[in-house]
Amino acid sequence: MFTAHTTLSICLLSLLCINIATNAAQISGYLPLETQFLAPQNAARAVRGMKPLVWDSRVAKYAQGYANRRRRDCELTHSNGPYGENIFWGSGKDWSAAEAATAWVSEKRFYKYWSNSCAWGKMCGHYTQIVWRGSKRVGCARAVCDGGKGVFMTCNYDPPGNYVGERPY
Repeated sequence: MFTAHTTLSICLLSLLCINIATNAAQISGYLPLETQFLAPQNAARAVRGMKPLVWDSRVAKYAQGYANRRRRDCELTHSNGPYGENIFWGSGKDWSAAEAATAWVSEKRFYKYWSNSCAWGKMCGHYTQIVWRGSKRVGCARAVCDGGKGVFMTCNYDPPGNYVGERPY
């Protein structure tokens, strides 16, 4: 189970990674939303020797448009758009972008490279989308849902990944 107390990894030039064991919600208050989303994802890519994802304002605009549509119901439903996509929902209004991205990355422990599958009964598709070798650009968004229904976040990846039968890296 993911908690607000986690390790936030910040990588500089994909060479030096600093792990900060703290309350990610506290740290995230000091970092721009773009950095909160990118840092954990690019740290996961760096571990695999992959180039970092680059923030794309066009993709981010798409993500924000979709997050805004989910404000009414906060339903954990994919957009089925032209991009790869990770979505996140958390109750309350205090979930940070860093917490969502870190939750997706934490699925790494369930991914089995040799069988290209997730551990039985576990999810790992968010992680595999993050480390998908062909994905280069990302745009993400966060929306607090109406009526106290929680927080909805999404990241969209261009080009998309997670093709059945293909390994992410």
